[in-house]
Amino acid sequence: MRVVAGEYGGRKLKSLPGDNTRPTTDKVKGAIFNMIGPFFDGGDCLDLYSGSGGLAIEAISRGMDHAYCVERNFKAMQIIKENVAITKEPEKFTLLKKDAQRALADFITDKKQFDLVLLDPPYAKQQLITELEELVNQQLLANQAIIVCETAKEVVLPSVIATLKQTRQQNYGITSITIYRNEASHA
Repeated sequence: MRVVAGEYGGRKLKSLPGDNTRPTTDKVKGAIFNMIGPFFDGGDCLDLYSGSGGLAIEAISRGMDHAYCVERNFKAMQIIKENVAITKEPEKFTLLKKDAQRALADFITDKKQFDLVLLDPPYAKQQLITELEELVNQQLLANQAIIVCETAKEVVLPSVIATLKQTRQQNYGITSITIYRNEASHA
């Protein structure tokens, strides 16, 4: 596993051994960022189920300003710390060891908004529609924010969820990538 492109392109990343996390393959990661970017001009990124931190690191490598990596598993958080250290720019990352619901509640309290949200939950524990609705209802998404959902290919997400409009859906082996754009305008 490596950073595919951008400032950190080619750097090798670690992943947690075993079945606790399911790292996004380099091929799928490259495809995701080619669909949504491939490069960015700043902004804040939320990687809600960070696993190894690979998606957040890729986003920063391609131009996002800051990434929030949320992970509840202690061993996975250690891998994220090691991977962030590889970037030599740890100040661009905020690591939060907590579950997704607690993190979202904290972001609501802090009135945080994200330009890019990466959702790659464990396939068996997906609550994506609920989480997407919460992101919209609690105004955690900037206008025109991009949301990337990685699921098992059997999962079919709706084309519209609140102010989110599906812009792309693509299958890669057992994985499905669904991309939304937030069409809301905040006052």
